[in-house]
Amino acid sequence: MISSIASSLSLLSSSPHNKLSIDLRSYPSPKQRRCSVLCSGVRTAAKRQSRDLSATEARVSLVLALASQASSVSQRLLADLAVETAKYAFPKRFKSSNLEEALMSVPDLETMNFRVLSRTDRYEIREVEPYYVAETTMPGGNGFDFYGASRSFNVLAEYLFGKNTVNEKMEMTTPVVTRKVQSVGEKMEMTTPVITRKAKDQTQWQMSFVMPSKYGSDLPLPKDPSVKIQEVPRKIVAVLAFSGYVTDEETEKREQELRRALRNDKKFRVRDGVSVEVAQYNPPFTLPFTRRNEVSLEVESKEY
Repeated sequence: MISSIASSLSLLSSSPHNKLSIDLRSYPSPKQRRCSVLCSGVRTAAKRQSRDLSATEARVSLVLALASQASSVSQRLLADLAVETAKYAFPKRFKSSNLEEALMSVPDLETMNFRVLSRTDRYEIREVEPYYVAETTMPGGNGFDFYGASRSFNVLAEYLFGKNTVNEKMEMTTPVVTRKVQSVGEKMEMTTPVITRKAKDQTQWQMSFVMPSKYGSDLPLPKDPSVKIQEVPRKIVAVLAFSGYVTDEETEKREQELRRALRNDKKFRVRDGVSVEVAQYNPPFTLPFTRRNEVSLEVESKEY
């Protein structure tokens, strides 16, 4: 039978009408077919696993990238916090004229530029350079009223920390200044970042922040219409420093002390019609005996 099949195959291959060539060895055996199917399944599973690993790796990479970015941001925030904390933890001191002043300290923040012209054991004469302020009218009838001061401070702080036309955060300056004026429309002449002023015939006060000097006149405009930008011209002031907390009674006492001392000054006298200005340099948590406060009066030369 086998010889019969071989003969038939030989006839087929030799026929001129059929060029079909059959190689029985080219057909896989059942064992080979089972192996092929198994290998194909393994390759498919490997590809699927590879895709799963790729997706997992992508997610892990994303998480690591976000963690790295968060860590970088956290490090910057911690660095900024450390810098800001150091300004208060390691304060600076002005040159002192007495023991009370020697114990006072101020945060290492920007303040207005001034030059000391003369100094006694109770006060000093300063020439203050021009600067810009942001000001707002205070509610209430007292320059040291807690509600009015807090509300006005917050309004100005919002402007300083980004509530402006360019959403720019500006650096805080020092001190906080409270000032009386003759009239609401009078041009401010003051020193430092936060100033309050009152008209003699009205119950309104105005608080002002001194702006960082790097901006000059190119300050961002406030979004809050109650905040105004003003330029303060150059001036000469007499300054008396004292510690503790500021009250209306303490302000009156220190103002009269400064006025009496200036009566004996040979070079300067108090300008007519000026009102006292009170500067507070320290945050609320500062110990009373290390706080630096100043009352100042604008003066002019007696040679005029």
